[in-house]
Amino acid sequence: MAACVLCRRVPRLRYLRGLRKDFAQAQHVNSKAEDETSEQEGKRGALRDEESSLQGGYRLHYNPSSYHHTVWNCANTRSQTDNDEEEQCLSTLASSLWQQSNRYSVSCSRHLSSSKNTLLDLAFNKGPDPKMPLPSLYHRKPISPDVKVDTRAFLKCRSEYASISFDLNQRPLSIEWERALQLLQKVTVLKGSMKPSDVSQFLAELSLLHPDKMSLVRSDQRFIMLLRYSVENLRLFTQPQLLEVLQSFVWLDIPSAHTVLGLYEAELSCRANKMSLHQLLLAADLWRCIGRQVPQFLQHLYKSVHLYLGQMEVPELIQLLYIMGESRRCPKDLIHPVVQLLMRHLQQLHPEEVGTVCLALFKSQASISEGAVTGIVDKAHSFVGEMSDFAMVNVLKYLRFSYLYHWPWMEAMTLEVPRRAHRMGVKGLMHVALACSALHYRNDNILMAIAERIPSLVPHCRSKDSCKLLWSFGTLGFLPVQSPSFYPSLTEALRQRKAEFQRYPEHLLTGLLGLVFVSQFQQDLIALALSPDFVNLALKSKQLELKKDLFTLDGTVALELPEWTGPRLSCELREETEEMLWKFAQSDTCRKPEVQEAESALQELLGSEQFVCTRMILPHTRSIDLEVHVDSTGQPIPVNPAPHMATISSENNSSKFPSNHSWGRINTGVTITDELLAQLTNTKNTTNPVTPSPAVTTSPHRVEPDDDVRLFDTGLNLTSAIAEILTKPSSLSVDPQDSKGTVKLAIQVAHRNHYCYHSRQLLGLHALKRRQLKLAGYKVVELSYQEWFPMLRRSKAEKLAYLHCKIYNSL
Repeated sequence: MAACVLCRRVPRLRYLRGLRKDFAQAQHVNSKAEDETSEQEGKRGALRDEESSLQGGYRLHYNPSSYHHTVWNCANTRSQTDNDEEEQCLSTLASSLWQQSNRYSVSCSRHLSSSKNTLLDLAFNKGPDPKMPLPSLYHRKPISPDVKVDTRAFLKCRSEYASISFDLNQRPLSIEWERALQLLQKVTVLKGSMKPSDVSQFLAELSLLHPDKMSLVRSDQRFIMLLRYSVENLRLFTQPQLLEVLQSFVWLDIPSAHTVLGLYEAELSCRANKMSLHQLLLAADLWRCIGRQVPQFLQHLYKSVHLYLGQMEVPELIQLLYIMGESRRCPKDLIHPVVQLLMRHLQQLHPEEVGTVCLALFKSQASISEGAVTGIVDKAHSFVGEMSDFAMVNVLKYLRFSYLYHWPWMEAMTLEVPRRAHRMGVKGLMHVALACSALHYRNDNILMAIAERIPSLVPHCRSKDSCKLLWSFGTLGFLPVQSPSFYPSLTEALRQRKAEFQRYPEHLLTGLLGLVFVSQFQQDLIALALSPDFVNLALKSKQLELKKDLFTLDGTVALELPEWTGPRLSCELREETEEMLWKFAQSDTCRKPEVQEAESALQELLGSEQFVCTRMILPHTRSIDLEVHVDSTGQPIPVNPAPHMATISSENNSSKFPSNHSWGRINTGVTITDELLAQLTNTKNTTNPVTPSPAVTTSPHRVEPDDDVRLFDTGLNLTSAIAEILTKPSSLSVDPQDSKGTVKLAIQVAHRNHYCYHSRQLLGLHALKRRQLKLAGYKVVELSYQEWFPMLRRSKAEKLAYLHCKIYNSL
């Protein structure tokens, strides 16, 4: 009899060894990869945008991947992982609202048989899922938590959440280890005769064991046998029993990579159309607590939601949005009715619920109407003082995604952030800074509060946090003298976590570009970024385009570190990137009405198109300029650009131009006369407007005059000095800029997105470009958006007079 029993058990033990091996592999993968999965991210856009004239300003691209920290022994810590998302990549899911706001802006279920275990054997004996993250290839220093955040605080707002969510903070009382041993012994006694109710009961009781003992249970062969019996009874579980088993898996700390969970997902997907809305939402939340992505089940959930939309109240709606956010997916056919429902219930929401809504929309990359975004932020603003730091940051995240500037909310931040900064963690502060830079909002109260807090949090900074803080502060032009310890502490943090750049090279480039924006050159880190090995690593990425970042850094080194002896990019790579940028500029910026109008007007003013060249003077700054050369007497000199950058024809290149005429007498078709002056000073004069670009249809902010003088409608101050310039251009003297006395002018058609909001503070890349043009020997002439965009609707004579004044005033 004993021999017979032994013979029957041998095959089972073989399968159990396979399960145990698979279980151990899953544990190993999960524990090794838990930290790095928080850093998984797809496409990144830190300085991926062209200069504002190319893309309309800075666009920070975000793309969070789904991940979960396996911190099983602390439910509160575990819930923090909901906040640890990466930025979404807006280039792949372009926000319609973003484009409206800124035109310059890229399965079947598997049924198991309890008698034939073919599929079961395959599931229990196969190797780890090849899609699971692999262990890190480098040693990574652990990061201690700085501030604990309850990312599921919204569940405390209403008692109704209890039936549709799982409370990780309510861990049941523990059982003794002896009781656990008794339960495991019963498993060996009952074996295959266990009923579904027995299996669910055993798992539920074992999940009550103290967390410190849980690893002993999971490694026990009898527990592995119990998992096998749970799968054999999978089809026989009732819906409540199935959910009870999932709850047990949460407390038992079953690794999210365990193959048994895939079988449970398949079974739940089969039953989705038979489950109630509350059961569906609870199951989805349990999967979230386990930390496993279940796209198959969620697909069935979203299909079922359409049937329940009319029955959904606030708790069900907020929980659904939360699940959408954590799954990083929002079905297009579902977002519209969900947002409509949200707008109907908006006034009933509590502060934490509004924060959850914003985070869910941000994570799922849901683009909704400007009116809906404004309504949500208006609601948040009405009780901003009552919101947690976490909820407040979530509102900023969605504003960043939507690229919507909400003035009252941002003004509230000037009070709230300084008041809260001393208690906020590094991730929250990083997102505040990132939102300010994305919205071009510079406020020194906010920046100083963050800068004073960050040095004490450096030990808790991931490389991503440090680099994006550097990027944000550099973009907004926060100078090192304003907070002497801010930049040094973060750059030292980069050195301490240098190994992380082997996996995330984009972070290093982000941080270094933020530093060079404010003339900070960490030569050891720059040498690392431009080293052949690092460049090859950066270029291997199939999802990230890092050539432009490398090119910008390399070009900056060439101009601002003339004695640099470290590595540089190869000529081939520089030429390839330059050609790529120029092709984009030709197809985009060079065709913009404001640029074309400036080019044609300058050509007419100077007498011929040979005197104006539209090109990328500094290609690594990713933007074009209108280049004009004049001699020491103020007369234009033909410009001879490089062949591949030229916009003039070869015929014009070979032409000869007169050089003995003053500008006032150049054959432009317009002569500056007393009659023209009288016409220009007559502000009642009406003209046929030039067809403006879409951005011109919205009135840019006017610059108020410093003196009480008469204005054109364009904002141009017509003073006696300008009148003298217009009538006596040849009287000006020009300081020679080179041995031939040539003055090189870089005429820039500026856009409001080149500046911080309501400010004359240039954003990082544009400030860097201005600085480097001067180093390259150019004088910058800016056609400001307050003046030039309205000028597009004025007469040709007024445009020529305006350009004449701008050029001669710069000499």
